Amino acid sequence: MPELILIVDDEPDIAAALDYAFSREGFATRVAHNGTDAIGIATTEQPALILLDLMLPDMPGTEVFRRLKSFATTAQVPVVMVTARGDEIDRVVGFELGADDYVVKPFSTRELVLRVRAVLRRSTTDDPAKHLSGGPYDIDLEAHRAFVGGEEVDLTSIEFKLLCALISCQGRVLSRQKLLEDVWDITAAIETRTVDTHVKRLRQKVGDDGTWIQTVRGVGYRLSEPREG
Repeated sequence: MPELILIVDDEPDIAAALDYAFSREGFATRVAHNGTDAIGIATTEQPALILLDLMLPDMPGTEVFRRLKSFATTAQVPVVMVTARGDEIDRVVGFELGADDYVVKPFSTRELVLRVRAVLRRSTTDDPAKHLSGGPYDIDLEAHRAFVGGEEVDLTSIEFKLLCALISCQGRVLSRQKLLEDVWDITAAIETRTVDTHVKRLRQKVGDDGTWIQTVRGVGYRLSEPREG
């Protein structure tokens, strides 16, 4: 049975183009032109992924996102935000909310399909290991829970994957491009600022223990015990 993609966009031409592109790639599709319809379809038809425009006629896309994440039936559905707004603050807000990816119009339909496939692969991959530990961090992979110094911390799915990647390679430097490949499953030349934004948010959430996540200037990041002084 083909995976269902819910396309939420109030521009008929764009929605139709996306509908055609994903149908041609073998996906099942549903289209909603406003937030109310999107919520209704998502909660009743259980899409595999939602393409969500941030600028909708009846409510902001961010509000649609928050409502979907509050329902048990849709809380784990991956969301790719699609918008004409390309300012960095908009991307940061989208990722802070927990979006799995963020695409700015105009975009390549082919690239969007590839990125959607990457998100779907991430959401269905099962790691055979049950726990990861490094420094003050402990990860329960089966329960999808992260602990810092014994205290649980609430992470988005991307932040969780990012921390897992750093722990798995503790002491080694991971380039931004490598992190894009491992965490976002993206091999194309996508802006590496995405990685920096998520590392910043992850450090903020883990508090003082964020010093374990070290920046290697001009290269990337590594998880290593901070030097005193």
